[in-house]
Amino acid sequence: MAKFDNKTTSEDVFEVFGSQIKGRTFVLTGAGMPSIGCQTALTLAKGSPAHIILVSRTLEKAEPVLQKIAEIDSSIKTSFVPIELSDQDSVRQGAKEILAQAPKIDVLINSAGVMAIKEYTVDKKGIEMQLSTNHVGHFLLTNLLVPGLLAAASSSGGARVVNLTSAGYLASPFRFDDYNFSGGKTYNMWLGYAQSKTANILFSYGLTKRLASRGVTSTAVHPGMNLDTVLGSHLNVEDYAEIPAVAKATTGIDWKTEEVKNLSQIAATSLIAALDPELPAKSPAYLQDGVVSPALTHATDPDSVEKLWKLSEELVGQAFEY
Repeated sequence: MAKFDNKTTSEDVFEVFGSQIKGRTFVLTGAGMPSIGCQTALTLAKGSPAHIILVSRTLEKAEPVLQKIAEIDSSIKTSFVPIELSDQDSVRQGAKEILAQAPKIDVLINSAGVMAIKEYTVDKKGIEMQLSTNHVGHFLLTNLLVPGLLAAASSSGGARVVNLTSAGYLASPFRFDDYNFSGGKTYNMWLGYAQSKTANILFSYGLTKRLASRGVTSTAVHPGMNLDTVLGSHLNVEDYAEIPAVAKATTGIDWKTEEVKNLSQIAATSLIAALDPELPAKSPAYLQDGVVSPALTHATDPDSVEKLWKLSEELVGQAFEY
């Protein structure tokens, strides 16, 4: 059994699980360069996948990654599908395009996200932007892609969904009584981020509950801290210094700053979640530093799992019964 930890690299994971990639179809959101999704896609490209579909706002973001994949292995089929996750119409159109190109989806990796938007911002439907992009958009996209996941599961024995969350979830449970921050009156950028990251974990639990019997499972992954991507490029040291007080006031935890990972290390846990053949039996699960770890109750509580699923259906105006 391989031993993974906070030093594990993408190359380490590929060495152990690279054989799990060949002939499979992977869909990744948020795969612009540089990003966790980009590093994940480039590692997958080394294992002869059948098809890699990159989802991003614009082709400009994805094109360099598509070119790199072609340099690694020009025989890999690649596709780009434009989706703005905070725009539900865009998500619906993009899901149709993905299924048209990939009727069977072995692995969906929901890697896109935004963090700590300083000014209260909402999407077209009035949903706070971090919740909209990080959770609601992925909730809708994933459920619309379930036919492809089920098709893969029935033919290959399983399909999986990887939701990138963050240790930031520790700072707040989902705010069912005020998820939209009273129209901005109670908004805090870190609470908004933490709530959306808690939602990622709750969603993995809800999805696995509904689809595990049909071969589709889900895990939530905390990749670690990295300063090379654009996720936190708008933040400064003082902004990050606010997190401990927010976490202490909201959940009572003592916040611990993590060691910074490089790009290869930051994608390792996502790759483990996507490829480890033993993981479906352990799902739903929360992974950190390459291993299954316990998550706080507010992110796994069955009542909260169901409440979030129902709220998410209301926010997208569609029920998903399985």
